[in-house]
Amino acid sequence: MIFKQLFDKKSSTYTYIISSGKGREALIIDPVIEHTEKYLNLLKELDLKLVKVIDTHIHADHISGLNELAKQTSCSKIMGERSTSEVLDIKVKDNEKIKIENIELKSIYTPGHTDCSYSFFMNDRVFTGDTLLINGTGRTDFQNGSSYDAYDSLFKKLLKLPEKTLVYPAHDYNGKTHSTIENEKNNNPRLQVKSAEEYADVMSNLKLSNPKMMDIAVPANKKGITLQDLENR
Repeated sequence: MIFKQLFDKKSSTYTYIISSGKGREALIIDPVIEHTEKYLNLLKELDLKLVKVIDTHIHADHISGLNELAKQTSCSKIMGERSTSEVLDIKVKDNEKIKIENIELKSIYTPGHTDCSYSFFMNDRVFTGDTLLINGTGRTDFQNGSSYDAYDSLFKKLLKLPEKTLVYPAHDYNGKTHSTIENEKNNNPRLQVKSAEEYADVMSNLKLSNPKMMDIAVPANKKGITLQDLENR
């Protein structure tokens, strides 16, 4: 299997390229538009055909490369069925399968950070978007977020996965690349709560400022902005 984890320093975003091997189909999760050429060059180097691109949710801190990649490769654009993106080809439901050559992901509806947040489970790993971070969890104070929904997504879905499951989030701000469900259960400070009410209280006291790109990124990601759109602004 080919598995590449790429990092955008500006937004601390992780992007994932997945394929079963050289010369085969590939998919990308959570691309950043500024790195489109880098992704395409890597795909070419590995002789991969990009057939699907996935965003875990409508991002507020960067502009997604989803539509630009589709423009340049004709790949299918995928998000969860609650997404408000206007450019999707496929909207997946909870527990739906996403397949490419010898690779299968299962969608898991994990609202809370946003109401359109999905995670994607593949064999020994799960791509958690902003729902579950390494030693943290996604904020719940905008884009129809809900601390109570997040609690259910975490405790009734993600933390029910096998403990050795590798956790690959959409962001990390401390240089960590991955974790495990077991490690997050035992060491994530936001998960050491006994009720949804207690979790909601923790989240309501974070007092975080809005992402700097929020007013630009959210509408741009709904519209499916491309590099040409950015140049014409």
